[in-house]
Amino acid sequence: MRDEATYCSFGDTVHYLEPPKLFSRCAGSWLYDEEDCPYLDLQMWYSACNFGYANPRLNQALKRQIDTLPQLASQYLHREKIELAKALAQNIEQTFGQKGRVHFNVGGSQSVEDSLKLVRNASGGKGLMFAFEGGYHGRTLGASAITSSYRYRRRYGHFGDRAHFIPYPYCFRCPYEKKRDSCDLYCVNQFARLFDTEYHGVWDGKAEQAEYAAFYVEAIQGTGGYVIPPAGYFPRLQAILRERAILLVDDEIQMGFYRTGTFWAAEQFALQPDVIVFGKAMTNGMNPLAGLWAKEALITPERFPPGSTHSTFAANPLGTAVALETVRMLQETDYAAQVQEKGAYLLAGLRDLQRRFRQVGDVDGLGLALRMEICGDDGFTPSRELADRLFNEGMKGDLQSGGRRYGLVLDIGGYYKNVVTLAPSLEISREEMDLALQLLEQLLQRVIGSNG
Repeated sequence: MRDEATYCSFGDTVHYLEPPKLFSRCAGSWLYDEEDCPYLDLQMWYSACNFGYANPRLNQALKRQIDTLPQLASQYLHREKIELAKALAQNIEQTFGQKGRVHFNVGGSQSVEDSLKLVRNASGGKGLMFAFEGGYHGRTLGASAITSSYRYRRRYGHFGDRAHFIPYPYCFRCPYEKKRDSCDLYCVNQFARLFDTEYHGVWDGKAEQAEYAAFYVEAIQGTGGYVIPPAGYFPRLQAILRERAILLVDDEIQMGFYRTGTFWAAEQFALQPDVIVFGKAMTNGMNPLAGLWAKEALITPERFPPGSTHSTFAANPLGTAVALETVRMLQETDYAAQVQEKGAYLLAGLRDLQRRFRQVGDVDGLGLALRMEICGDDGFTPSRELADRLFNEGMKGDLQSGGRRYGLVLDIGGYYKNVVTLAPSLEISREEMDLALQLLEQLLQRVIGSNG
């Protein structure tokens, strides 16, 4: 720990504990500390490890590639890149009915940057974007400009224009103080209002042109606290965008690859993206690889020519080999049914905790993207203090079940840093889910008290 404090930049990590926890191995849904105490992980590296730590099949794909073609400069071709691009493009064409192409890079933020280039190029150089309050798209200079948190930009200024941030349909904390069952999607109507007159600052009615090139969305907000929109919201939003020739960019970096019970989260909400950005779980966290898909008209070789973006390690053979095996695995297993069944089971358990602890406010979920909002005694006022204590207690490694010690790895997100966001492995077993609910109850009793 002393060496880390002396030699490591603090800028590339965040320590939520002091001293930070050291882990020595991992397997399935579990992390193990240096004393070999097991920690049940309910956030799986921010959804990067959808298929469990050290997944044997994906590990073996990486080992095979290491023994054949571990390295290759990106100006040359290897079969894994071509097959992966084909598989993803065909999946999207079948799902959304649109032909397109796939473009790779090494990480989510870098692929968001690539999408910004592509969108600006397609719109004749327009640099303004819409994005959501609570949205997160990365911390590079361009990506942070469309990420709503000023904290990620404050020290560094702007590279281009900051997005125009639109309220997300966060029904539990509606910024307009409406009720879901009676609001008639008031929030999306407020967005439509921006185009009523040129004096709202986004639309030239005479030229019939918007000043904004694209709207960047997360179908379910990730860092914003796994907020799930109401039915009907996204189709109405997309209709407004299409009428104004504004592109829709779907950020699937956290929610793609069956996290919500469909290959892409956008499928759950009848979205028809013009661009999809993906990463994280594509390689199960094994190798940095991300990318984007765009409709053919936006990404033809003539419109987006060779060298438009570039990284030495883009489409590297190790990453594409693991990602290709991931796609094959998804084609062979009914993850839709598996994730929906497991998600419903965990959500029912969370709602039982909500009934017994009044400090558990909103509970919601779609597939295995679940949220539990921690509040004050009124069940509404955000309590970051209680949420932090839940996280800290889980990391002590002294929870008990069956005479054995356990830790519980949680993630805290949300606008007020009071939401426990749960993204367990898609391979989590029924026994592990039962243990997770038991350990969550212990944490709540420890932090709040047995009466809630």
